[in-house]
Amino acid sequence: MSEPSWEQTVTRLVAERGDALTRYAYLVSGNRDEASDLVQDALVKTFGRMRNGFTIASAEAYVRRAILNTYLDSGRRMSRWRKIAHLQAVPEVDEARTGETDERIDLQGQLARLSPRERACIVLRYYEDLKVDDIAEWLEISPGAVKRYLSDGLAKMAVSLTNDGEEG
Repeated sequence: MSEPSWEQTVTRLVAERGDALTRYAYLVSGNRDEASDLVQDALVKTFGRMRNGFTIASAEAYVRRAILNTYLDSGRRMSRWRKIAHLQAVPEVDEARTGETDERIDLQGQLARLSPRERACIVLRYYEDLKVDDIAEWLEISPGAVKRYLSDGLAKMAVSLTNDGEEG
């Protein structure tokens, strides 16, 4: 039996794991539109050179890696832009109607305050359940840097959550 073509692999991957990939991209980016773009870009980067021989699991791993790398690359571009941008529009948000939605919005708000590297480390550690050494390998940084990003990110989230709860 011959290997499935890359077209068949992409079709199956999107059909079977597309929603999971989009949720992952949303968690990484914090933005639904950006999440869809990240998945699309990752699929193009992964399969843009007509690669055959992927299983669904290995293809998903490559696409997840491409999602994260694309997000981190865009984060670097955005941090450069923020240095020169003087005005930033903030979208209006309706108040949440349920406690669960409030918690999800709180978490998304906290993740949005982190740098791209801090956010990536937090997502890989607590969503992907990777160990520090695995995150370091994944992001091609030292385990010490991963620990620092995790520590700084968690500290920012803790301080922010504490300050949000104070009336004053």
